[in-house]
Amino acid sequence: MTEKSLFTRIIDREIPSEIVFEDELCIAIRDISPQAPLHVLVVPKKPIAKLSDGTADDAELIGHLMLKAAAIASDEGFEDFRVVVNNGAAAGQSVFHLHVHVLAGRGLNWPPG
Repeated sequence: MTEKSLFTRIIDREIPSEIVFEDELCIAIRDISPQAPLHVLVVPKKPIAKLSDGTADDAELIGHLMLKAAAIASDEGFEDFRVVVNNGAAAGQSVFHLHVHVLAGRGLNWPPG
């Protein structure tokens, strides 16, 4: 059996987290090490290790994550926000369960670094 990811353990309520949104497809939680005043992670309940592992069958789910990211930013009072998906260790991914970072509330420079 494959070991559960940190996010699967949060989804299964084995690890506590501050949940800001949940539906049948995803959960959104506050990042424990926020990089901006708003830093929420939108995580699919389906365990996909990284974006590049998604398939055409995941297109609707991935679109859902993006729409929820925008809705969460709006619900939190932010019109301007950044959405980030790290794909692989060299890109900064540390938990290998697809997740979308939603950041807002401070100046976000480009390139991000």
